Amino acid sequence: MPPVPSPRPRLRRPSVWGCAVALMLASSLPCLAQTGLPRPAEPATLAANQRVQQSLPFADQTDFEEARRGFIATLPDGEIRSADGKIVYSMKGHAFIDAQVQPPDSINPSLWRQAKLNQIHGLFKVTDRVYQVRSLDISNMTIIEGDTGLILIDPLLTTETARAALELYYQHRPRKPVRAVVYSHSHADHFGGVRGVIDEADVKAGRVAVLAPQAFMQHAVSENVIAGNAMSRRAQYQFGVFVPPGERGQVDTGLGRMLSRGSISLIAPTDVVEKPLDTRTIDGVTMEIQLTPGTEAPAEMNLYFPQFKVLNAAENVTHNLHNLYTLRGAEIRDGLAWAKYIEQMRRLYGARSEFIVAQHHWPTFGAARIDHLLRKQRDLYQYIHDQTVRLLNLGLKPREIAETIKLPDSLSSEWFARGYYGTVSHNAKAVYQKYLGWYDANPANLNPLPQVESARRSVRYMGGADAVLALAREDFAKGDYRWVAEVVMQLVYADPKNTAARALAADAMEQLGYQAESGVWRNVYLSGANELRNGMPKGGATNTSAPDVVKAIPLDLFFDYLAVRLNPDKAAGKAITVNWTFTDLNQKVQLTLENSVLSHVMGEHAAKPDAHISLSKATLDDISLQRTTFAQAMVAGQARIDGNAAALGQLMAMLDTFKPLFEIVTPLGSEAPGAQ
Repeated sequence: MPPVPSPRPRLRRPSVWGCAVALMLASSLPCLAQTGLPRPAEPATLAANQRVQQSLPFADQTDFEEARRGFIATLPDGEIRSADGKIVYSMKGHAFIDAQVQPPDSINPSLWRQAKLNQIHGLFKVTDRVYQVRSLDISNMTIIEGDTGLILIDPLLTTETARAALELYYQHRPRKPVRAVVYSHSHADHFGGVRGVIDEADVKAGRVAVLAPQAFMQHAVSENVIAGNAMSRRAQYQFGVFVPPGERGQVDTGLGRMLSRGSISLIAPTDVVEKPLDTRTIDGVTMEIQLTPGTEAPAEMNLYFPQFKVLNAAENVTHNLHNLYTLRGAEIRDGLAWAKYIEQMRRLYGARSEFIVAQHHWPTFGAARIDHLLRKQRDLYQYIHDQTVRLLNLGLKPREIAETIKLPDSLSSEWFARGYYGTVSHNAKAVYQKYLGWYDANPANLNPLPQVESARRSVRYMGGADAVLALAREDFAKGDYRWVAEVVMQLVYADPKNTAARALAADAMEQLGYQAESGVWRNVYLSGANELRNGMPKGGATNTSAPDVVKAIPLDLFFDYLAVRLNPDKAAGKAITVNWTFTDLNQKVQLTLENSVLSHVMGEHAAKPDAHISLSKATLDDISLQRTTFAQAMVAGQARIDGNAAALGQLMAMLDTFKPLFEIVTPLGSEAPGAQ
């Protein structure tokens, strides 16, 4: 039986030491009640959604048949609670999706179809000895039955959902021990629940293996540290954290229902796959492994199980167009490399596969359908890449390219190529950014005024707020919501307290959300509308760190993170050098402040530092997690400072503490209330 995870730690603001790790921490944030309520769908939205209804093959029910195939059992309401009884995941709020057949007026029919598919949840048999738990978190857990125990692929986002998923399996299959956990890639929803299914003591004793792709630990930690605060805030928009579920609210993410809200954990791999193509045999089960770095994640791998004729495509082939750029913010992904890895996967494993599963969505059955899926998904990513590059070489700008590119009918008519998560629009802009960066070569866009100043001048040029609002209301009545949102946001930035402007911008964003096929576009638009109507969320958004991830942060990255928090005005004219000795790692670090830059050198000490600090990495982790303070650690003999003890305090006082909640649809610091 898997260990019971420890109660979730109390969420606190990051200490002066920082180390805030985003890691999808939007999952820890509650949905807040709305006071300014959403408006219904306008006639233009009804017409737009009706066109979608008429243009796509809704009569094709194959996906529903495959999504339900092999169903064994599920949890009532898909509800999972923590050890102290708090709900960490529940599908009860989305019961309206099951309750009605036809899409509501305020939901794109294509997204409604995807939401209905993602509503199918529980334990499923793929084939003999291969099972999946689906839609009891945003990701899937795949369970392979070995000769004596289990191999688990991707233990979900949080320990609570992972433990519940495994327990659901045990209720219907023999209670065999877990022999191995496989991380398919470096995103938190594919490793965060690991302590819910295995005990680290068993890993250290060699009773459980943990397998991961090359550079897994580096990317599992680093992606969410340096820009982690901003990424966490933006993730709240991407996943609709503050938007209550409902016909006019959060419906789906496209990739899955929603994030769980439990405890994130991490256990380091015991075995790292380093060869581009490799094999492993664990508990009598052979895995053929294909590394796919730089595709959906910087560290990712596909798995083929020849005994079962099962191909696991990780998150590289799912039932939607994925992101080359994710709206929460991340490095651009290489669409051309992605396409080539899919083709390599098809050639290596496609003809030998009867089942293809992924760590999101439902399987595809049969060699012919698998080959069709792989060929089309391959061409999906290459088409967006190639056509963007063609158009940029013709001189088109990012917005022009995004407006110009349209998928051919042979791709756009495939449900698995629809933009439920990524979109052709923002993926094309990602390709442009990968090759040419943010600048579109128009000198007028090289050094524009800051947004607030630009907005104030634009509104003056347009004849003032009243004139802009009058024209914008006319365009809103015509259904020109994209333009209304763009132009009225000029009013909001020029005067955040203009409640009429905020209300009209919110109205336009809602209609854009209601029309969006992408689950995350819908979430982003409705999140913006919610904040315009109701103001900034109050409480419930504490940025924090998963303890396992803080422990995994290498010292080099820790000091890089301190450097990005340095306030140059506070540091102006100051010069401080601090030597660090980490007693458990036998590691030296020289930290130097000069020229308003905080730099460090690993493995060296300055000859004449202002101070010398000695402590263990474990003590540093406890300070970062606010389990202790530096002063308390000194009293306990866990830390020591020689030289000018005040130097450390002076240095730490120069570091900014990032605000977990900052304005997105209004100017920073405006905090103006929304129109009621």
